[in-house]
Amino acid sequence: MKPIYEPRGKAKEYCDLAINIYTGCNHGCVYCYAPRVLHRTREQFAAVEPRKGLVDALKKQLVTENIKGREIQLCFTCDPYPADIDTSVTREVIEAIKNSGNNVRILTKGGNRALRDFDLLDSEDWFGITLTWNVDSEPNAASSAERYATIKEAHNRKIKTWVSFEPVYSPQMIYHYIEYADAIDMFKIGKLNYAPSDIDWSAFGHECERLCKEYGRNYYIKEDLRKLMHPELLEKGEAE
Repeated sequence: MKPIYEPRGKAKEYCDLAINIYTGCNHGCVYCYAPRVLHRTREQFAAVEPRKGLVDALKKQLVTENIKGREIQLCFTCDPYPADIDTSVTREVIEAIKNSGNNVRILTKGGNRALRDFDLLDSEDWFGITLTWNVDSEPNAASSAERYATIKEAHNRKIKTWVSFEPVYSPQMIYHYIEYADAIDMFKIGKLNYAPSDIDWSAFGHECERLCKEYGRNYYIKEDLRKLMHPELLEKGEAE
């Protein structure tokens, strides 16, 4: 087993290296793509446990491949802080990565469960959350308010912070965060995939970009949204 891998496709927009700590996720998000990618039913995917032998395999890979000075994403096909199970293996993973001279980029909907590990993080690490404010679509995840509270705490501790705004259900919510959320160091903005929507995605993307520039926010528009913002460039094969 080599736990650290190079993401492909859309995942490559987030980080060059990643690790998946658990066998699935029990947050029950209706929009989750991971069960399909892993060829599992949602029931199988929700039966979460740490991947067997992961920590030892991680430590070995870090040494044998001499991985240093890199940023490693936690996680893509699972959450590093799933609900109602022992997540101490997440702490072991962070410790192994940090002790080997690397840094972590965390993305979670686990809320306060992540606070325990903030003592391991520093100004070279990133702590991030997904925000949708659609409680019906994330039945077992921490509330959006709780998640944002963890972002503020990370920011207070000088840990770099980021938010993944995807899927998007309410453009106005995102406009509000861009204007007022000073605790967010990086805004990553996408769209709603795999579901119908009456949102004008081109107008939404351009307004997000305008607000980010107006308020001096660091931001990244995900490729799927950029394509809808600049169809004329795609036709010429010149999309940025």
